[in-house]
Amino acid sequence: MSRQDIHAPETPATRFLRQHGIAFSSHLYAYEEHGGTSVSARELNVSEHAVIKTLVMENENAQPLIVLMHGDHKVSTKELARQIPCKHVETCKPETANRHSGYLVGGTSPFGTRKKMPVYIERTILDLPLIYINGGRRGFLVGIHPHDLMRVLQPKLVQVAN
Repeated sequence: MSRQDIHAPETPATRFLRQHGIAFSSHLYAYEEHGGTSVSARELNVSEHAVIKTLVMENENAQPLIVLMHGDHKVSTKELARQIPCKHVETCKPETANRHSGYLVGGTSPFGTRKKMPVYIERTILDLPLIYINGGRRGFLVGIHPHDLMRVLQPKLVQVAN
């Protein structure tokens, strides 16, 4: 039996997707601590470019925000601050990100977060036919159409990839 045959977990993210009528596929894989998107891409046999990271960040006033970025790119926080606009943006400490999102780092999904946060999406993600994004648990991604992200999250488009 492959990992895909195992029943996918029910998470706040999957409940959110179902409530909003978003079709998604479930993809389980063997999570590796600090493995990142390279591990999930390898395990699912997909391009790391199509695996989307959900990053919880804060501005200079400690207000949280989410950035969705290709797995094979980093976020230019300087460029993000310029585009959104604010003075400064930095990645949250893991415990702070967990508190804002309600998910453990490594399992953070932009869907069904504990706090409502503004979402920013790297513009080029919309060029992909299908993306793989965290489903709310470590070792669990969901495959969705990127335009469904736009519909349910209403993120602001940015160009901040490094």
